[in-house]
Amino acid sequence: MNLGGGTHHAGPAAGRGFCLFNDVVLAVRVLRREGRLRRVLVVDCDVHQGDGTADLCVDDPETFTLSVHAAANYPFHRATSDCDVDLPTGAGDEEYLEALERALDRSLPVARPDLVVFLAGADPWEGDALGRLALTKAGLRARDELVLGLADAYGTPCCVTLAGGYGPDVTDTVDIAFATAQLVAARAGRVTTLGSRGP
Repeated sequence: MNLGGGTHHAGPAAGRGFCLFNDVVLAVRVLRREGRLRRVLVVDCDVHQGDGTADLCVDDPETFTLSVHAAANYPFHRATSDCDVDLPTGAGDEEYLEALERALDRSLPVARPDLVVFLAGADPWEGDALGRLALTKAGLRARDELVLGLADAYGTPCCVTLAGGYGPDVTDTVDIAFATAQLVAARAGRVTTLGSRGP
């Protein structure tokens, strides 16, 4: 887990949207160069579309990009992910989780990843200043459990980054991020490492 990261708006030529460079794509390329990785599934659950990641991976057949985001939000000129899920303003826990589960069920068999990279943005939270979605903190925890649980079910390592979060009171963003970190820590003894497979 990276306690920051998820700078998914940075593209091939420039930084955008608070993102100077795309840490996820850079990490994937370094791991590939070292021979430790081939196929990747990026599950971007920040409230904003992962346009920079989509741009950088458009010609990369071994990286599958999935972005679940608010339709009426930044960036207003979109790139095209392998799977984009545009949610209406005000979508809450049930609608979000159903859409995410459907997208994962479609994407995982196609991606066949050696690694899942999960951008666990806090900004789909109902009180986020830049969000437009309406997930509760319990809903965000369920989202994290869904992604991490499916990675476990496939025997695939999962790297988590925290991505965005813009709560008017920063303690709310910290609460959400801490809950994600707790889930990651709780499963630390059960996960596989790169180059291995689960039972």
